[in-house]
Amino acid sequence: ALQVAVLVFANWANPRQPEGVFAAVFAAKWLLTAVAGLAFAGMAWRWIGLPGKRLLLSITAVAITAIAVPGHPELAMLVAVVGLAISTSGQEGEAGEWFDQTWSYAKLIFPLLIGGVLAAGFLLGRPGHEALIPSDWIAAAVGGNSLQATFLASLSGSLMYFATLTEVPILQGLLGSGMGKGPALALLLAGPALSLPSMLVLSSILGWKKTLTFALLVVLLAAATGWVFGLVAIP
Repeated sequence: ALQVAVLVFANWANPRQPEGVFAAVFAAKWLLTAVAGLAFAGMAWRWIGLPGKRLLLSITAVAITAIAVPGHPELAMLVAVVGLAISTSGQEGEAGEWFDQTWSYAKLIFPLLIGGVLAAGFLLGRPGHEALIPSDWIAAAVGGNSLQATFLASLSGSLMYFATLTEVPILQGLLGSGMGKGPALALLLAGPALSLPSMLVLSSILGWKKTLTFALLVVLLAAATGWVFGLVAIP
């Protein structure tokens, strides 16, 4: 829960309304992140048995970075992540296993993420800069928040294969090329849940009737969710 709190507060976005609870949390996001991080460090020392000296050195390094570069709290966050990795590396028991599993996932996911970013930039470009796929095509197919565009995005997502985390840079490129936020949500919901290869595998186990029923439910629910999001959340 404390790890989730750190991630939630560190990624808290600036709300459109300058007043209210969300604005107050945004104003204090890094303070809340620091409090959650200190609580997590105390829990890791008390319950998991991480070395107190390593944790203390990490906390000191984070504090020095925050004071030296107050305008860039992301650097302090980076130092905290590195400090946590150093504190858990080489340890026995749960802490060492946590580090080994995290490092294994990082080595597996990071190349895919970099590949997704490069592919998205090469094919979709960025706002104001065209790439191989013209932004007019994206805007014409899935621009706006119409039911047709949302359903097309959901259907396309169900047939495409997204490697882990590659959907994020691809979706960012599509949004920069004119894709509506409702269709973007539909694509983000349907993409990880379905793909053409996964449907082929499922059909050999469940049969085509159950597989197509499952695919239809995913596409329709993702499209409905994206369409409602486009109507309610988009001014």
